[in-house]
Amino acid sequence: MAIVAAAGLATTITASTAGAADRAVPLPASGFNQPAAVQAEQALTAQTAAALGLGSGEQLKVRDVVKDADGTEYVRYDRTFNGLKVVGGDLIVKRKGESIGQVTYNRGAKTVEVATKPTLSQSAALAKGAQAAKFKASGNKGQLVVFVTPAKPVLAYEVVTTGVKPDQTPSVLHSFIDAKTGAVLDQDDEVKTGTGNSMYAGTVTIGTSGSSGSFSMTDPSRGGNYTTDLNGSTSGNGTTFTDPDDTWGTGAASNRQTAGVDAHYGAQLTWDYYKNVHGRNGIFNNGQGARSRVHYGSSYVNAFWDGTQMTYGDGISNTHPLTAIDVAGHEMSHGVTEATANLNYSGDAGGLNEATSDIFGTMVEWYANNSSDPGDYLIGEKININGDGTPLRYMDKPSKDGASVDCWSTSTGGLDPHYSSGPLNHWFYLASEGTGSKVINGVSYNSTACNGATFSGVGRDVASKVWYRTLSTKLSSGSTYKDAREGAITSAQELYGADSAECKGIEAAFSGIAVPAGSAACGGGTTPPPTGDNLLQNPGFESGAVNWTGTSGPVTNNTGRPARTGSWKLWLQGNGRATTENVGQSVAIPASATTASLSFWIRIDTAETTTATVYDTVKVQVVDGSTATTLATYSNLNKNTSYVQKTLNLSAYKGKTVTVKFVGQEDSSAQTSFVIDDTSLTAS
Repeated sequence: MAIVAAAGLATTITASTAGAADRAVPLPASGFNQPAAVQAEQALTAQTAAALGLGSGEQLKVRDVVKDADGTEYVRYDRTFNGLKVVGGDLIVKRKGESIGQVTYNRGAKTVEVATKPTLSQSAALAKGAQAAKFKASGNKGQLVVFVTPAKPVLAYEVVTTGVKPDQTPSVLHSFIDAKTGAVLDQDDEVKTGTGNSMYAGTVTIGTSGSSGSFSMTDPSRGGNYTTDLNGSTSGNGTTFTDPDDTWGTGAASNRQTAGVDAHYGAQLTWDYYKNVHGRNGIFNNGQGARSRVHYGSSYVNAFWDGTQMTYGDGISNTHPLTAIDVAGHEMSHGVTEATANLNYSGDAGGLNEATSDIFGTMVEWYANNSSDPGDYLIGEKININGDGTPLRYMDKPSKDGASVDCWSTSTGGLDPHYSSGPLNHWFYLASEGTGSKVINGVSYNSTACNGATFSGVGRDVASKVWYRTLSTKLSSGSTYKDAREGAITSAQELYGADSAECKGIEAAFSGIAVPAGSAACGGGTTPPPTGDNLLQNPGFESGAVNWTGTSGPVTNNTGRPARTGSWKLWLQGNGRATTENVGQSVAIPASATTASLSFWIRIDTAETTTATVYDTVKVQVVDGSTATTLATYSNLNKNTSYVQKTLNLSAYKGKTVTVKFVGQEDSSAQTSFVIDDTSLTAS
């Protein structure tokens, strides 16, 4: 690890999600290692297509698989029709084993069959696309596709026009031209433009490799993240930054390494955030790191996304201070969006796309815990881009920037994505912090709900976990704000329970940005109180994950393993791969108690050996402040397929508020399932 001084650069963001014109379907591209779950589902696509009743010309390609601890999978597919790419034909299948459950079709397109003979010539379509670009084209190419409109699928040309816009930002513009009428159906620029932030981060630590005399800006601990210098070029692979003493940059904009530090530090923070908070193994969830390519010219530093390896970046003027922590999180999160929901960059979806990057860029900033740049709900607050000390965007009241909107309406989708992002940014703030005036980390906020309601927030950690699950399991490329509300409430139900305060807070925040209610709703019941003298709430998990925090998914009513009583239980591990899961609850043990004990029932089944070697474990822990003490450990050697009761002494913790925690860990093969039910913490 290297200590570096980071300062000196600023930003006009032009992060590109390029390569779409050259790909049959969206990322991950063929240059990436495909996770085993994706490969396994890809082998079943013909069977899945038949089960869904797709036409003979329709073929599926797996883009992403999200698997819950109970074995439920959310498989995201793209489609082709008679060899043509289907733009907007993506769908999500919820399945458990061979059983297919809910299917979510983008824009309701259950079939994408169209006549594939165009009326409009390709040359006419190319001309239309170049004209629609409104800048001088340096390149123009096109191909026939099936384009799913909100009404129906149509045959279209996808015309890709490259060039430089009047404001000198690059553009790779995709125009979709109706192959019959010549009408421009939609446009989407691969280069996601906007003006972002560049922040001074002081002395930071970055991951490097090598030895004295020859260090490389390559981070083996984060999938091989590496940063290259294009030496003034705007293409090619560049040369990985090297240094003899592992001290990088001077903090001055004139130093080439300082630009590399900015990109490298931002990439590592974003990797760590997604890995440690959401369990995502790299931007494309395949363990592969990012390449940041830095073009350092007389006035700009640029990094590009090249479609085969993830990079983030922007035209960065070298006249303002950096480090762009939330910009790095923002730009790399465009990659996460493309690898999951692949949200369009137009209509409601464009606002959801841009706000998603603002949300996770903000969360990366909070996660970084950098004393030079404390977390906040402002975007671009450090660069003084407006010349008056104001930030670029405000999450508590987006309209303060003069262009964004606070509340959703049917006209929101007609705005530029940076302004139609306003309602979702507002939702995130309301869900996190609630309404009213408050000061957080020295910044004053005063947010009001569009419907006039007043309510408390559920915390940014909850809001971001709900939104990540929504992005990765509920949304597709053409999703709307109404889809976002449905998906987020459903995700909150899955994570925290329908009657939970978390679910109700997520729901209230969507009502607070004027997105109308749909079919998804939180329950109106109350959380069951502790049973008898039991200090734990929801001790039998019958309200789902209510009152329990930790990894999403282990609290389940899946019938693959029986509950001891009722239908819900805590099912840790059973994945058959290297994973760690935990669930815990904070509880106050009375100071007046003479004794305190924790009891629970546990069932263990395993495909591992039951003699000699411990491979998989579950630990019962008590967390007191920052100290975690393991009270008991159970493993594959303790196999018992009927429930047995365990009781542990907690008398040492009387008078304290502690967290009772169950932590499961599994190695790379052969499952062990630790199923826990009917917990109890009593004091006398």
